[in-house]
Amino acid sequence: MQSALFERSNLEVEGRRFALQNAQLLRVALGDDVLAVKGAMVAYQGQVRFDHERAGSVGKLLKKMVTSEDMPLMRVSGQGEVFFANEAGFVYLVDLGGDGISVNGRSLLAFDASLGWDINRVRGAGVMSGGLFNTTVSGTGTVALCTVGQPVVLDCSAQPTYVDVQACVAWSAQLTPQVVSSMNMRSMLRGGSGEAFQYAFHGPGFVVVQPSEFAPVAQGQSGGGGGGRIIGDLLGG
Repeated sequence: MQSALFERSNLEVEGRRFALQNAQLLRVALGDDVLAVKGAMVAYQGQVRFDHERAGSVGKLLKKMVTSEDMPLMRVSGQGEVFFANEAGFVYLVDLGGDGISVNGRSLLAFDASLGWDINRVRGAGVMSGGLFNTTVSGTGTVALCTVGQPVVLDCSAQPTYVDVQACVAWSAQLTPQVVSSMNMRSMLRGGSGEAFQYAFHGPGFVVVQPSEFAPVAQGQSGGGGGGRIIGDLLGG
């Protein structure tokens, strides 16, 4: 049988534990466990197990219940290779060396289970903005992010940087963004500008911005905490 489908570029890659099979597909060689967003697995080989990942603490569970940063995670364990993707979004690997990165939950794909994670509220994100929360991942290990289109990485140290809240993928954990509003009464009376809220960054660090205001959503993930998932967390998390 012959076809361009069987060209080397489409054959399974081998090498490091976290590897890009291609720009839109992540391959992870298991040994140590991996945490991934539920629904992100597209294929696997070997003896692999998928389990709901508990919140880990009452405080973290409460954050998941009351915030829109509802990140349903699964623990992937066993021996073999697992492939992850999210709506054909572009996958990027970030190697943490004792530092951290704050990620929009919808842009998170998978990460080493040894890394710590928590949900944090963004300063200045009040009722009008719907409440904005990000997931901070820290420690030593690899994080896989997923973006809609090819992103740009902006240096926030030279001058103030403003990013649409829905286009923001991730930022350096040492940065402390604030939520600002470009709305004014005259604009509101005329229907608004469509650019109501932005993250404001200024300081040593970077912010990742995607060319879309809608992040990919893995199957089973939503923008808010569903009642069934809350009950499941209470029983199992």
